[in-house]
Amino acid sequence: MSFVINAQQQNSQQNNESYKNPIFAGDYPDPSIIRDGEDYYIVHSSFNYYPGLLIWTSKDLVNWKAVTHALKKSVGSVWAPDLVKYNNKFYIYFPANETNYVVWADAINGPWSDPIDLKIGNIDPGHFVDEKGNRFLYFSNGGYVPLSKDGLSVVGDIKHSYDGWKIPSEWSIECFCMEGPKVLKRGDYYYLTVAEGGTAGPATSHMVISARSKSPLGPWENSPYNPIIRTNDSSEKWWSKGHATLIDDSKGNWRMVFHGYENGYYNMGRQTLLQPIEWTAEGWFKMKAATKTEDVLKKPVVQSVKSNFTLSDTFTTAELQPQWQFYNQYEADRIQFSKNGLKIKAKGNNVGDSSPLLCTPSDHSYTAEVEVEMEGNASAGLILFYDNKTYTGIIADKENISAILRAWQFPTQKGVNKNHLFLRLEKKEQLVNMFYSLNGKDWLKIENSAEVSSFNHNALSGFMSLKLGLSAVGSGQVIFRNFRYNTLP
Repeated sequence: MSFVINAQQQNSQQNNESYKNPIFAGDYPDPSIIRDGEDYYIVHSSFNYYPGLLIWTSKDLVNWKAVTHALKKSVGSVWAPDLVKYNNKFYIYFPANETNYVVWADAINGPWSDPIDLKIGNIDPGHFVDEKGNRFLYFSNGGYVPLSKDGLSVVGDIKHSYDGWKIPSEWSIECFCMEGPKVLKRGDYYYLTVAEGGTAGPATSHMVISARSKSPLGPWENSPYNPIIRTNDSSEKWWSKGHATLIDDSKGNWRMVFHGYENGYYNMGRQTLLQPIEWTAEGWFKMKAATKTEDVLKKPVVQSVKSNFTLSDTFTTAELQPQWQFYNQYEADRIQFSKNGLKIKAKGNNVGDSSPLLCTPSDHSYTAEVEVEMEGNASAGLILFYDNKTYTGIIADKENISAILRAWQFPTQKGVNKNHLFLRLEKKEQLVNMFYSLNGKDWLKIENSAEVSSFNHNALSGFMSLKLGLSAVGSGQVIFRNFRYNTLP
């Protein structure tokens, strides 16, 4: 796949020597990263979007290329994965549907196995190996379990090891909520990195906590530099900073990859951030002095990697491009590829139960348009989608153009009576205007617009974000052509 992202669409200050956060703009939460020689690989939570667990690769930690989706089979909402390379095999451990799974592959680009149920609860598994080659999974409750040598089954009971770092009672947080344990060995110590404070709620909730031990099983000594990073005030650009993984380069420089919400754009979800760390003479790590998440920062590797990332798609290829995911499940027999467009079999009685095809916008303001042709009693929609109960957009059937406002759908332009037309959304900050065209040139704005700032986790729960996508509703089929996404200033 020749699909490259440089998530700095909003960043005019990047050059070959510097970058500005985020390194993934849009909904890319819970990053788990590894280095394999000179190559980095990263994966994020994929929740209810399938195919899931999209793996990316990079040489410089700033410009990323999609590798493959590691999860095709639906097992529920996928949270906080951990990407691992061990004994020349790759593994991803992840929780879903009140259990934990693993998928594995001999090569990073697959093929990846079907998910294997580890038959153990808890969330946010973190894989680590002791000096004798014994494998374990750490969980968010501060416990760990032993794994089989092949890493594909649990072979013992959970044992508690870590209680976390006590958060001062006067701080404004969502909950204690210890999450995202990551264990690494450096020198004589094992370092356990966790998140605390809750991943949402107040801007000051989420934070990164560190502890160390001479044994990977504890006892753990909390860092004197805790919290390693935290949003201190809601006036800051990045809120709820947490869920970190430490990563080094081949020259011994260290950085921390984590996520955060952008102030004013909560509905974009948690975006992936990168910041340098430094090690003290006493063997603790802390954020590098005089650097802030919103600063222009020095690039890890000085090299020119031109980005050609775009969400636009002609829909003329023989496979689904990696920016696309279906909500809830991927049904290969529902889609048909051709040089004439992407044909999707209609489903459900409304957008919410149509399992729409979605992508992740990376800009505050943009336009999106698509050509649609309807067959049978199908309706074609261009939508902004949070979950199956909350979405907005424009949808057409063979008679009417309808508006959708917070899942309330009604005809707004009657008697158009066209099976073939064009749909357009224009998002300016949090205001969404809707258009249609009969020829793809002359656009007619419908009277209805939407305000979408409340389409976010703090209002709706679920940890989702506002995705952009296409829906085929009813019976029959919809052919989608020439999806165009353009950033607005």
